[in-house]
Amino acid sequence: MIVRAKFVVTMTGAPIDNGALAISGERISAVGKFSDLRKKHAHEEIVDLGERAVLPGLINAHCHLDYTCLRGSIPPRESFTDWIRAINAAKAQLTMEDYVRSIDDGFAEAKRFGTTTIVNLTAFPEVLSRVQPPIRTWWFPELIDVRERITAENLNAQCIQVSERAKHWGLAPHAPFTASSDLYRTCETIAERENILLTTHLAESKEEMAMFREAKGALYGFLKGIGRDMTDCGNVTPIEAVLRRIGSANRPYLFAHLNEISEHDFDRLKKSASAASIAHCPRSRRYFDHSPFQFERLRELGMNVCLGTDSLASNEDLSLFAEMRAFQTEFPDVSAESILGMVTRNPAGSLGQTDALGKIAPGFFADLIAVPATSSATIFDEIIAFEAAVGWLMIGGRVLA
Repeated sequence: MIVRAKFVVTMTGAPIDNGALAISGERISAVGKFSDLRKKHAHEEIVDLGERAVLPGLINAHCHLDYTCLRGSIPPRESFTDWIRAINAAKAQLTMEDYVRSIDDGFAEAKRFGTTTIVNLTAFPEVLSRVQPPIRTWWFPELIDVRERITAENLNAQCIQVSERAKHWGLAPHAPFTASSDLYRTCETIAERENILLTTHLAESKEEMAMFREAKGALYGFLKGIGRDMTDCGNVTPIEAVLRRIGSANRPYLFAHLNEISEHDFDRLKKSASAASIAHCPRSRRYFDHSPFQFERLRELGMNVCLGTDSLASNEDLSLFAEMRAFQTEFPDVSAESILGMVTRNPAGSLGQTDALGKIAPGFFADLIAVPATSSATIFDEIIAFEAAVGWLMIGGRVLA
């Protein structure tokens, strides 16, 4: 198959005018000018996308599809802790059937907005046997042991179940305020053995910072009230708390959020900058009114910044185009091409897929989308400005929309 478009946005170089790519099975076999590929593949079927740009499918680096059904049900609260109470109350009313429908609906919405790969954290890994993801999915069981200890035996058994049901998976010790040091260490041991990615929420809110650094605040009081051991709090930042629990600075980690960073934290992050990635969720940060994201400082450290949508309990939809626009509004000096990289090649790197996803190049999976475009000079801004449903989408060489 030959796919031709007005522009091919490879994310490896300049867009190709009147470009094309050849697809063999699940993967791309050649990329170049349409005239050249048509000669070399004279007998191949041609799919002409007309006045559109074809680009790599988008990759959502952080999402909770469990909560798709909570869209609009939790207005912004005065405090992050109040929001935690609100979502816990909402979750208490949901059945397993609700979660299955929520995940299915979330997949459909993400695909409609051009997402072809998603990092999904789920509190209920048992749903894996009941859903059929239409897009590539990295599943991360979300692990919390505030009220009940998760033993190494139980976690290993859960990993066996997840690995049997999911091609791509990892572990998500939820956050330093909800996952114990023992749980982080057990996840590290399993990650080393299974060669899987770890992800965790980190330094998300001002209340998390107050809890660890000052041993006070709303989150501190809430967790102490439900029985959490608070002896790890005081004179430490959330980032320092987690880095102390991580056995190796070179262990690949996907940190979600990193909104609250002290000056000393930047020095601490240097040691893990080459291995760690960040999933920044611009609209969720705005919903909670968290501190501004320190993009420039983190980029100076060499950290790999990706974008995610978070959940619909704190967002409007699952559009990565909208996340790119929100990021562009906050950081207008960052090039549109770099922003597009945060939902293509950057998250591909965070997943260890630098040679398979996030670019249009020979040997990469044919995970593609197409959107209208008029000029190569403004093409990246046009892509970010796109607001409609994606009308053409391919995953692994199969057209799904």
